[in-house]
Amino acid sequence: MTDFNANRSRPGRRPLILRTGGIGLAIGVVAALSAAHAAAPSTSTTVAMPVSLANGMPVATDPAKQVPGAVQVSNIDFKRGDGGSGRLVIKFDGNGAAPDLKNQGQKIVIDVGNAQLPASLQRPLNVTDFATPVQRIDARPAGNGTQLVLDTRGGFDSMAYQMGNEYIVEVMPKAAVASAKAAGGRAVGATGAAIPSKAYAGKPVTFNFQDVPVRTVLQLIAEESGLNIVASDTVQGNVTLRMINVPWDQALDIVLQAKGLDKRRSGNVVWVAPQAELAKYEQDKEDARIALDNRVDTVTEYIQINYHNAAQIFKALSEAKGVGGGGSGGSGGGGGGQSNQDSGFMSPRGRMVADERTNTLMISDIPKKVAQMRELIRVIDRPVDQVVIEARVVIATESFSRELGSRFGINGAAGKDGDRSTLGFGGSADASSETALSRSNALMAGEPGFTVTRQMMTNLAVNNPAGAVALSILNAGYLLDVELSAMQQEGRGEVISNPRIVTANQREAVISQGQEVGYVTISPQQGGNSIPIPNVQFKDVLLEMKVVPTITNDGRVFLNMDVKKDEIDGFINTSIGDVPQISKRAINTAVLVDDGQTVVIGGVYEFRDRNDVSKVPFLGDIPFLGNLFKKKGRQKEKAELLIFVTPKVLRVSQR
Repeated sequence: MTDFNANRSRPGRRPLILRTGGIGLAIGVVAALSAAHAAAPSTSTTVAMPVSLANGMPVATDPAKQVPGAVQVSNIDFKRGDGGSGRLVIKFDGNGAAPDLKNQGQKIVIDVGNAQLPASLQRPLNVTDFATPVQRIDARPAGNGTQLVLDTRGGFDSMAYQMGNEYIVEVMPKAAVASAKAAGGRAVGATGAAIPSKAYAGKPVTFNFQDVPVRTVLQLIAEESGLNIVASDTVQGNVTLRMINVPWDQALDIVLQAKGLDKRRSGNVVWVAPQAELAKYEQDKEDARIALDNRVDTVTEYIQINYHNAAQIFKALSEAKGVGGGGSGGSGGGGGGQSNQDSGFMSPRGRMVADERTNTLMISDIPKKVAQMRELIRVIDRPVDQVVIEARVVIATESFSRELGSRFGINGAAGKDGDRSTLGFGGSADASSETALSRSNALMAGEPGFTVTRQMMTNLAVNNPAGAVALSILNAGYLLDVELSAMQQEGRGEVISNPRIVTANQREAVISQGQEVGYVTISPQQGGNSIPIPNVQFKDVLLEMKVVPTITNDGRVFLNMDVKKDEIDGFINTSIGDVPQISKRAINTAVLVDDGQTVVIGGVYEFRDRNDVSKVPFLGDIPFLGNLFKKKGRQKEKAELLIFVTPKVLRVSQR
């Protein structure tokens, strides 16, 4: 392996142009020795964001030396990137394009001297709607090449990189650049997609050369970074770079990715080698560590389980294939254990046994693994917090009914006309008419053939009226009966059920209260006898709550609940007995609630409004008088079901 030491003593820092010239001289010497033509590095001071690498593809450095029309622009696309950045993608129909980017005030000019622009792409693009610093893109031919001008607005930073036949330019707002640096920076991959965040804080460098040995590039990076870079003998090959003001640490990563290399850093020394070589080194190192562990004497420890179940811990650790043990040890009092192969928790020599009677784990392994297992069990075996769940099932009802009816009748009797008249008045038509009839019969005693009978023409009275007013008139052998009856009912009720239960975290709890209601069923008798057999069956009518609480890390409670409340609403009479009619109310839900907070997890509101009219046809439609021939009724019912829940966390400290 070759060692490039960049920490040797050297004179003070020279101006940028002189240092850049020195780098170019070094490249020229190496290029001359290797019979390769290296382009002189640019002395441009344009500030640019990190630029990606043309993945080993040759990039011409002098457009004047290229054959006019060697490549052609095949597509121009603009997209919005992260943080309000704009991304311009210029695609060529082949390799060899040499774009050059310059910032001119609020404009970004991209000249591609050896790429022709088709007539279909010679048009301006208005990209204001993308809400990026770029407002307009003008694509036009410039001599034998192509020129793109990006009009921007506000402060921005530009970044450009070339990968194969694509040239990508990103323009980011100043605010987004500052926030990205504060968050650790972002790298950009060959496809333009963002690579996971990685901080690049190295001093910017500018590389612009073609077909240069990788080892030379590593030496130049070592000079700028102040690190000791050790390159393996297998690090070979050349690379073509075109980067402007790129942090040296990002430039190092780009070169390594382009050539399939990787690095390992220890302090101020960086080892660079092919990825396969590094992987083999680490695998050999791990094999040596395992071989050393196999020579260490095993120890045995007895770990008492306090809050968990030893058999469950043993099962979890032994059944985790590839992570836990591949074998299964014995459990129970003094059961033997089996070797755990391919185990991440125990070594291949380790054994574990669970004793259910004493709730103890017996572990035999090398000291390092035993210590790791003890720490793992200490994390698992700890008391869990408990939760008090209080629920309220509130059923509120309100009813209103009003009925108004009448009875009307007129009767006559055969006999002589008389000048006597009788008026009867009472609380009901029956009582008043009976009074009138008795008095009339007393006055007209002795008159042969005179009989008055009482019959009602209409009977639309209210059932079980709260009050009634009746009038009976008997005159000249005719009986007139009129009765008005009315009833009004109002009712309000409220039923509150308050189940409460305590359970451990992530453990199901059930509480129920109620009764079993019996009813008779008939089943045919087996055999030749056709006499049915009565059976008594029972139906549960319960208030029940099932809940599984989960305490989150931020102190809230996630509840998986099932609440139901049944009530007997009446009985249905059948030929074999009464069958209960059950009113059911239930809710099944999952909700996240703060500790001690009361929430309504469900509710049902019912409202009924009913108007009834019973009347005699035609007569009931007569104004005013028609009220004697009709019956009116109105009913209103309201019912509301609300279910409240309040969880409270009981913190349990470990002794």
